[in-house]
Amino acid sequence: MMDADLTMRRFLDRRDAGRQLAAQLLPRAFERPVVLGLPRGGVPVGYEVARALAAPLDVLLVGKLGVPWQPELALGAVGEQGVRVVNDDVLASTRLSLDDFDAIEIRERQVLADRARSLAGVRHPVELAGCSAVIVDDGIATGATMRAACQIARAREAARVIVAVPVAPADCLPTFRAVADDFVCVSVVRSGRFFGVGQFYVDFTATTEDEVARLLART
Repeated sequence: MMDADLTMRRFLDRRDAGRQLAAQLLPRAFERPVVLGLPRGGVPVGYEVARALAAPLDVLLVGKLGVPWQPELALGAVGEQGVRVVNDDVLASTRLSLDDFDAIEIRERQVLADRARSLAGVRHPVELAGCSAVIVDDGIATGATMRAACQIARAREAARVIVAVPVAPADCLPTFRAVADDFVCVSVVRSGRFFGVGQFYVDFTATTEDEVARLLART
């Protein structure tokens, strides 16, 4: 598990971020790596990583439960295998009721179901048992989505779970020491200077469902 090497780096776009991330992953010895991109923004990053590692690319279907009036702020996350992660501090600060939270979760699970159907023709789920699951996103903010992804990989019996991202705030590192076997990040940023993943990209245009499907079809 890496320690914080505090840097400020910007990436041209997600593909550039993926190539820089791959450069940090290549020297590490991963047994039977499988790259798992988090839709949607993690898939272009993961595509470059999978190419560099000569590894299969799949997705982990997880979704952030955003605060209704501030969607980038995560109340928690949900995913396959019935996984649910709650950011208790954020939930308490919003004063949303449990009924409100449940309604947000129901909507997000429907989004995940729709996404699973849309990718059914191009997605070929990779068996994770005994493999090194390299979970890739375009960055970490609160970490709820990535924590849910780690739980899914564990449930699918991955031998090792590696979190790999281009950028993350330094204060998230202790969290991932508890849920992942390794944490690889190109740019670990002092939390007081971190306001959102997009600030570290020149082009942070939203990744479309069609782009996700195209990249999965190529692999």
